[in-house]
Amino acid sequence: MKGTHIGELEELILLTVATLYDDAYGIAIMREIETRTARKITISTVHAALKRLEDKGFVTSRYDGATKARGGRRKHLFQVSKAGQKALAKSREIRNGLWETIPKIAFKDG
Repeated sequence: MKGTHIGELEELILLTVATLYDDAYGIAIMREIETRTARKITISTVHAALKRLEDKGFVTSRYDGATKARGGRRKHLFQVSKAGQKALAKSREIRNGLWETIPKIAFKDG
């Protein structure tokens, strides 16, 4: 497994893969991220991040059967692996820890 840290985009993609569960493929992931974050993302960016996540062992993938609706192409489906679950949990732990240590005065209005 290569690397153990995830960046913001990788975290968003991992969370989206988990959210979509058995329907997590490139276009669906891209659309879900755009809908939830109002952030434009290209399909090539999604595919590159999925490749990095797979190389790190954070997602696994498989191909679904070809359909006429997809012009005979198969969907490349992704699932979060155990290592991916651990990476997300660690990321959440770090973020929550940081939030909990912010002094109340830090966000005090003027």
